Amino acid sequence: MASERELIIGVIGAGAMGRGIAQVAASAGHHVVLGDAQAGAVDRAVDTIRTSLEREVSKGRLESSAADDTLGRISNGDDVAGGLRAYAPCDVVIEAVVEELSAKRELFAALEEIVPRECVLASNTSSLSIAALGGGVVHADRVVGMHFFNPAPLMPLVEIVPAITTSPEVARRTRTLADSWGKTTVLASDTPGFIVNRIARPFYGESLRLLEEGIADVATIDWAMREIGGFRMGPFELMDFIGNDVNFAVTSSVFEATFFDPRYRPAITQRRLVEAGLLGRKRERGYYDYRAGATAPSPTQDHELGGGIVDRILAMLVNEAVDAVHLSIASPADVELAMTKGVNYPRGLLAWGDEIGAPEILRRLEWLHTEYGEDRYRPSPLLRRRVREGRSLLSTTA
Repeated sequence: MASERELIIGVIGAGAMGRGIAQVAASAGHHVVLGDAQAGAVDRAVDTIRTSLEREVSKGRLESSAADDTLGRISNGDDVAGGLRAYAPCDVVIEAVVEELSAKRELFAALEEIVPRECVLASNTSSLSIAALGGGVVHADRVVGMHFFNPAPLMPLVEIVPAITTSPEVARRTRTLADSWGKTTVLASDTPGFIVNRIARPFYGESLRLLEEGIADVATIDWAMREIGGFRMGPFELMDFIGNDVNFAVTSSVFEATFFDPRYRPAITQRRLVEAGLLGRKRERGYYDYRAGATAPSPTQDHELGGGIVDRILAMLVNEAVDAVHLSIASPADVELAMTKGVNYPRGLLAWGDEIGAPEILRRLEWLHTEYGEDRYRPSPLLRRRVREGRSLLSTTA
């Protein structure tokens, strides 16, 4: 493979994620081939990148010559539905197309006929099996997950996800490449949701459960998680920002891929919002009403109620983080990095659990498990072990 500085990077999919990845790679000095199946999508993406770079120049964070150079390194891969010849010289191709396994498999199979044997085929999927993507090509050893977070130019985290068929050298090269772009990389096993989208599920799911039980309304839960929990956004604000269709799809995917583990069961409330087209900010209505003249609901600023909300959701999050270590999804250090750099949690969940006290986290979960009688609230075996042995949740030994 060429030296890291000389690599040609292909990006397929010129939506929000694809154009962001293209901007990151071009800003790092690589020539980028950007394509999309929709006519005109690349031109629109380049215009958006130009606007983003001009904003950086106006704020004094970037020289205008550097912005021009970055744009000059992005070439149009044209309508990829008509062929992929523009990607023939690429050393790495990153797909950021629709989140459908069949579409991604077909794309990789077609690319394999075009690109050199040593070209890495990377997927920006947030939850699909990398092994399944590799299963659709002849040389599965070069298929790897490279999951960026939106917006890619600003969010530091990239999850590197090798499948059981991925070459260790390909995983190493991919991580080195992302590191060279100034990203914070973590290594995740090829499991449903990887690190972030798996561990974060209770942030949404348990908040929805509290809402459905009538314990608190949307505004109050969001207020508690922001003002008492220290999160940048409350769960309902964040779901509206992400898009309720997207959030529901990820939850459903993780639920199905874990053979319907009740920890990840989607909520009827969210399903109904999706069915009604109340997708959040992009449709002006979701858990909140964003239309002109709409009145924002006021939270019940009861600190005892809010503290109970935070305690319950946080116990679930810490337990999920501990279980990710227990199941070898990621190392304790990578779990902490992923949740602080990928979704901006106020602190690492394992360290947070240690601060609260592992015995207290276990007590909360056991109470929930007894109260509801649901496997959803089962404590991780590793949490029980750490409490029994009096050891830190951050410990790297079994």
